[in-house]
Amino acid sequence: MRLVKFRFSLLGSVLLVALLVGHSANAQTRFMQLRGQITSPAFEGWWPNEDGTFKMFFGYMNTNWEQQFDLPISPENYFSTVAPGELDDLSQDDFDFSAADMGQPTHFYPRRNPFLFTIDVPADFGENELVWTLKTQGQTNRAYGTLKSDYQIDPQVISTEVGGNYGSLSDSLRTNIPPELRLEGESFRSARVGEPLSLAVRASDPDNLPARRDRPRSQGLDQLYRPPSSIVAISGPGLRFSWTVYRGPAAKASFEPAQFKTYTDTRMYANSPWAPPFGIPQPPEDGRWVAEVVFDEPGEYVLRGIASDGSLFTYQNVNVTVTR
Repeated sequence: MRLVKFRFSLLGSVLLVALLVGHSANAQTRFMQLRGQITSPAFEGWWPNEDGTFKMFFGYMNTNWEQQFDLPISPENYFSTVAPGELDDLSQDDFDFSAADMGQPTHFYPRRNPFLFTIDVPADFGENELVWTLKTQGQTNRAYGTLKSDYQIDPQVISTEVGGNYGSLSDSLRTNIPPELRLEGESFRSARVGEPLSLAVRASDPDNLPARRDRPRSQGLDQLYRPPSSIVAISGPGLRFSWTVYRGPAAKASFEPAQFKTYTDTRMYANSPWAPPFGIPQPPEDGRWVAEVVFDEPGEYVLRGIASDGSLFTYQNVNVTVTR
């Protein structure tokens, strides 16, 4: 486990929830609340790039089971690059519009959304901190990206922390590579309210690692709304693909066919890879995933396609301008 300060990080936030659940019935009630809870940003770790720069991974934990948030780039959702400890005081505001947008989401789904996006920092980043500030329900939370050695990760660490390959710790996962993903058509598109927009991608898993295998049998209906019994929920291996709304009001966009959830909803029959008795569907024979999306409201949307082998992720954004 990586060492952390008194800050929200991937494992820190999940461990805190697990401990609260184990200590009291009231804590379990809070853990299972559908609405009214906060969302916390998470720094997931970093690894070196071949050119000498570094890649930082971020995600978040929405502690609600159903409530979702839309937070545009603003004093409620921004990044800052600061000296160590400069933003430890949560009451201090450091919003600068010119530096606030680092590609983070503005729509926040429920539950854990791990390793959702990356930011490359320069080789001379040094001891600086890349800080993500989120404000929900009147509360400020921050994730502090740092190149301290305790936070260095590799593909096996990512797999372990998302419960990939049913929680396997196999050393073979250290050499796992993410799926290949290619969008058909342009990444900037326009659409009209109420008219379907076609989406198609091709995805493959060249190394077939981890190898697809079926989920163990469910233990019964007692798993409905039950917190995971381990630190992280587990997910089966196998190539899969799903569209999400990364920026824009997700409630105003509907997909056909319905896309499975890409966040860790562990409730039984929740249409989530982390939910029993979900089985990873077989990929299309031609490796081509086709869907349509219809928007109910004009605006600027970013759709994010997520391909996963159950352990690592590959992303593809489509920017859509929706008019009447």
